[in-house]
Amino acid sequence: MTELLVEQVRNKIRTIPDFPKKGILFRDITTALKDNVALKQSVDYLAEQFKNEKIDYIAGLESRGFIYGMPLAYIFNAGFIPIRKPNKLPAETLSETYELEYGTDTLEIHADALKKGDRVLIVDDLLATGGTAAAACNLVKRTGAEIVGCAFIIELDDLGGRKKMPKDCRIVSMVHYEGD
Repeated sequence: MTELLVEQVRNKIRTIPDFPKKGILFRDITTALKDNVALKQSVDYLAEQFKNEKIDYIAGLESRGFIYGMPLAYIFNAGFIPIRKPNKLPAETLSETYELEYGTDTLEIHADALKKGDRVLIVDDLLATGGTAAAACNLVKRTGAEIVGCAFIIELDDLGGRKKMPKDCRIVSMVHYEGD
């Protein structure tokens, strides 16, 4: 995909100042999602990056990772595994708690969702500080499955999220922002 197409998707992402709190520039993907061309380009971009990989499952992070994860599961003829906030999954779960700027949060996966040897692509809309994505990686690894990579539409480079990710994890982000 050319830089021009990446820039076209970037132009569809709305920036909202001071949300959810003063000083934050929130990157809103809903404007890119409603644009049929930008939606297709972003899904196709992520699929293209992993086209030579064997992928058994797409693990989507609640909730925007579900939006991009489902079409990728379809493209790769793979199953879809939801990674959710606590108390949303009905069967036995594995939990991973991680640090936030002010406090902690937790993600869960069904304990029987994956097994040793399964190849998993983790998908979310945004890589920021890396806590959520790193927690998802830890959950997948605890099942015995192998992480093929992590795919994001947006990466906020200046927040250093890549540093929290497993060293052996291939990270792909379509649109990068740095302090703007």
